[in-house]
Amino acid sequence: MRLKDKVAIVTGGGIGLGRAYCKALAAEGAKVVVADIQDAAAQTVADEVQGVAVRVDVTSADETQAMAARVLEAYGAIDVLVNNAGMYSSIAKRPFTEIPLEEWDRCMAVNVRGVYLCCRAVYPSMKKQRRGKIINISSGTVLGGTPMFLHYVSSKAAVIGLTRALAREVGGDGINVNAITPGLTIADETQKRMLSEEYLAPRRQARAIKRDQYPEDLVGAIVFLASADSDFVTGQTLNVDGGTWML
Repeated sequence: MRLKDKVAIVTGGGIGLGRAYCKALAAEGAKVVVADIQDAAAQTVADEVQGVAVRVDVTSADETQAMAARVLEAYGAIDVLVNNAGMYSSIAKRPFTEIPLEEWDRCMAVNVRGVYLCCRAVYPSMKKQRRGKIINISSGTVLGGTPMFLHYVSSKAAVIGLTRALAREVGGDGINVNAITPGLTIADETQKRMLSEEYLAPRRQARAIKRDQYPEDLVGAIVFLASADSDFVTGQTLNVDGGTWML
């Protein structure tokens, strides 16, 4: 097992892709911390992976610091951080001139400030132990410049910039920082029912691998970037979308 006894935090780990990441890391031997603003969902996944559930609002400096402290109390180390928590499904697509400013600010707070605060919270521990893997979840919408979604795309582009700059800052501390850009992923049956064939078919056709994308298609990248296999990989964006966009 490539992650035996490593301690991994997954924010937004209570649902969807976060749940899949938690299960994959646990299957590789990691001690998983399911960090989510939804208490019940986090506890359910924590029970599934025999891990620990921590409630956290990633936009709060106090709560992210408390999250790191709770993990250190439980396990004594933080080896991996997957910054998966994000604002997506609650956003309606609309012209950029019609985006409510409150929605813009909230999107940036969750998707950018949240990543920053979580990185800042785990950094002292990773620096002290001279190792750590930070994996930031961006989005394939950045690569395609998806229209009518300006705040989301902008926030996920910022995650890539943050990843590159932070990798430069902390490389000397033995910490790797990388990003993943998932394509449109059918996270569960509920989402699948919400997406019509009319919507999915052209996106499937645009891929080199002409099928729908599922969480299982992403977990290999997560495990690779969390493990020693990627010890000389940092500041990179790994695109996992079946070949819709080719960097």
